Amino acid sequence: MASGLKKKAPSRWNSDAHNTLQLSYLHHPRPFKNPNYTKNVNRRAKNLKNVLTAERERERAEREARRLEREEAAKANLNAAAVASDIPEEAPTYTTIEAPPLIPHKHLCDITGLEAPYTDPTTGLRFHDKNIYEIVKGLNPSIAKDYLSARGVNSIVK
Repeated sequence: MASGLKKKAPSRWNSDAHNTLQLSYLHHPRPFKNPNYTKNVNRRAKNLKNVLTAERERERAEREARRLEREEAAKANLNAAAVASDIPEEAPTYTTIEAPPLIPHKHLCDITGLEAPYTDPTTGLRFHDKNIYEIVKGLNPSIAKDYLSARGVNSIVK
């Protein structure tokens, strides 16, 4: 053996060791990334002045479109008013039709004028409660007929 020559131990910075040592994570798989993603190369970076100018132009175009719609609606209303003037005054329209009341008329007691949920089967008189029913039972037929005529009912009392 040769005296004085020592075999070198592999160093961490040895070129052979460097090939096996991986210092970068660039080539490691990334499961959280979309593998089909491609960067848009046509996208252009805009400065603030360009962005604000484009926004002002878009708002101006929207205002102009709304103004044109209002003008067209006003013209349509004038045409509709001209057509509406051809309709005779007596013709029923949406604004002139009179509708009956939607709430049904409440039945009122013929004696007291209070709300009457009950009707006497023999006389046809309406009454409020059992105290009034006692009075209705004691009425003779001519008085019961007078109460009914006051209400506007002309029925024959038995």
